[in-house]
Amino acid sequence: MSVSLQVIYPISEDTTFDYGYYSQTHMKLVAKHMGPHIDKTLVTKGVAGGPDLPPPFHAIATIIFADQTALAAALKVSGPVMADLPNFTNVQPQILIGDVIG
Repeated sequence: MSVSLQVIYPISEDTTFDYGYYSQTHMKLVAKHMGPHIDKTLVTKGVAGGPDLPPPFHAIATIIFADQTALAAALKVSGPVMADLPNFTNVQPQILIGDVIG
């Protein structure tokens, strides 16, 4: 069964997020280090939380793996990816790992 890893960057007072760095540099690090284990990646930039509501998240990265073994292998080599976070945000990301059901 496919497994997803979601990295969620919530917005709160005084949080910052550099979308240019994230898309041009950080995601290349993800591809370089974790890419051999990844099936698909989708990154969503928050623009709204509903009609006339601000977004609750800067971004959500959804990374799909073939199975738990592939996810575990990717996490083993994710050190440089995690170390890069302070280069584009001061947010402590939330993580959700789950089974892909649809």
